[in-house]
Amino acid sequence: MKFADIENKNVKDLIKQKQELVSQLFEMKMKNSLGQLTNPIQIRMVRKNIAQLNTAIVKKSVR
Repeated sequence: MKFADIENKNVKDLIKQKQELVSQLFEMKMKNSLGQLTNPIQIRMVRKNIAQLNTAIVKKSVR
């Protein structure tokens, strides 16, 4: 996910997408603890995407 793609969305869409990623992150962490996750690097990528969404939400709410 690129930050330029995120910037063009409105705040409601960003919050909805963030909630989906947070639930996905939870599922990935559970699978990783059970040894069912094939690629644990995916957790890092999801965390990065959540951070980008948080940055965009704060940037838009300041305006």
